[in-house]
Amino acid sequence: MNFRIIKSDIDSQARSGLIETDHGIIQTPIFMPVGTAATVKAVHQRELKDDIKAEIILGNTYHLYLRPGMEVMKAAGGLHKFMGWEGPILTDSGGYQVFSLAANRKLKAEGAYFASHIDGSKHLFTPENVVDIQRDIGADFMMAFDECTPYPCDPKYARDSMNLTHSWLSRGIKHFKSTEAKYGHSQCFIPIVQGSVYPELRKESAEFIAAQGMDANAIGGLSVGEPVEDMYDMLEIVNGILPVEKPRYLMGVGTPVNILEGIARGVDMFDCVMPTRNGRNGMLFTQNGIMNMRNEKWKSDFSQIDPDGTSFVDKAYSKGYLRHLIVSGERLGAQIASIHNLAFYLWLVREAREQINAGSFTPWKNRMVKILASRL
Repeated sequence: MNFRIIKSDIDSQARSGLIETDHGIIQTPIFMPVGTAATVKAVHQRELKDDIKAEIILGNTYHLYLRPGMEVMKAAGGLHKFMGWEGPILTDSGGYQVFSLAANRKLKAEGAYFASHIDGSKHLFTPENVVDIQRDIGADFMMAFDECTPYPCDPKYARDSMNLTHSWLSRGIKHFKSTEAKYGHSQCFIPIVQGSVYPELRKESAEFIAAQGMDANAIGGLSVGEPVEDMYDMLEIVNGILPVEKPRYLMGVGTPVNILEGIARGVDMFDCVMPTRNGRNGMLFTQNGIMNMRNEKWKSDFSQIDPDGTSFVDKAYSKGYLRHLIVSGERLGAQIASIHNLAFYLWLVREAREQINAGSFTPWKNRMVKILASRL
């Protein structure tokens, strides 16, 4: 994996760049659609590539490990072949999913014991076997196993959790370096900064992660309920320490406004389930603001969904028709809304990239955050 910065914004920490992988080039800043269980919900791979113009997507170690399982994954030749996706893939290590199973998991020095949400069977994730699982999956980008701290948590819990994450990281890196990729392409191992909303812990964690010398770095444990100002403060602290010459990935964030503010603070890669999850529930993101398609006001509105155009669906379907599908529970409604939202998110990061390259990012961002937070 190689990363090259193309242009840096003079008024912020924003930068545009290129990440080269064996499965293709990624232009940054980039948003990565979430395909947790080998599928981006309600979206075909063809639509991801041709209509949404996704350059990289996500899979999830926890979910793929439980179903379909690694024997199936290995027999298929890895996740790329299993799901018919030729571009780069990043896999979350499963740390967040284990964190969310608070009532059914136990954290120990050796790893995390948990019960499957599918059948209650017992399992153990360790820093080492999570590397092995992601080797079997064949992701281009593999995440280190970590604990995602809840919000709120007291300073002692946050420090103990950070220390556990660092301990697991050292073991994970050692195992990663002692193993080989299985499907003929290279894999990158990414450590994760933790520390909750405590500046001194975030600084300590960022310094520890930067010292590992890996090809990319990630920031976790944010967008878990903390005030948005705290998230932005933590980003400024962490990105002031993480090496400039390596990609920075902010995990699980977020709204269009969050993404623009993250780019302004030096983040290169984003993912979030919001565009698809909110789309299935009738919320659309557009260049003019947020639309709740369940509102009565759209019932007899036969104009295009987003007249300024960020998605192929705009040309074929009206607001009134989409509202009908959504309130009727028709699957096509979820599909159209998901495709539209993902296309909008990819448009947003492409436009941010163009504005950075043109030297106009900051005034454009300041104007757009006001528009994108408004409700139509």
